[in-house]
Amino acid sequence: MDGREDRSKDLVGPQMNTGKHGFKHGEITRKIIRVFYDVYNELGYGFLESVYEKSLQIALIEMGLQAVRQVDIPVSFRGQSVGEFSADLLVEGCVLIELKAARAIDSSHEAQLLNYLRATNIEVGLVLNFGLRPQLKRLIYDNPRKLIRANRCLSVAELLTPDE
Repeated sequence: MDGREDRSKDLVGPQMNTGKHGFKHGEITRKIIRVFYDVYNELGYGFLESVYEKSLQIALIEMGLQAVRQVDIPVSFRGQSVGEFSADLLVEGCVLIELKAARAIDSSHEAQLLNYLRATNIEVGLVLNFGLRPQLKRLIYDNPRKLIRANRCLSVAELLTPDE
C-alpha cells in the first residue's frame, strides 16, 4: 500500500432498494428495460407516443408490474400549487417513465424528466425513446437533494436596506 487510505466507503451512504449493481430500484428498472426492448422489437419505429405508452403499460402489467398511465403530479412553489404535469407512466409507485418517439434522446428530454423527479418524492426515472433505434437514459434525483432545495437561503435582496 502507498500510505493512502481507501475512503471510498465513506462516500457511499446507506443504499435502500438497490439491485445487485447498487442501482436504486435496480430490479424494477431492469424489468422495465427488458419490456421496453420487447415492445420496440414487436412494434418497431414510427408510431405516436400514445401507442407506445399503451403498449408498454400492457406489457409491464403482463410482466407482473403495477403500471399507471398519465399520472397527474402537482408542482408547488414556496408551498403553493403552481401547476401540474402528467407523467407518461408510473411503475410500482417508484419509477417515472417519460416516453419519446423522436430521432434521439436530447438534453430537453432529460431535463423534463429531471424536473418531474425534482417535483415529487420519486427518485428514479427512465427516458425511453422509440426512435430509429431504441434508446434509454436512467436518471436519479435523491430525496435528500430535494430537501436542500426546500430550505432555500435568504435572497441578497432581502439583506439590502434602502439608503436613508
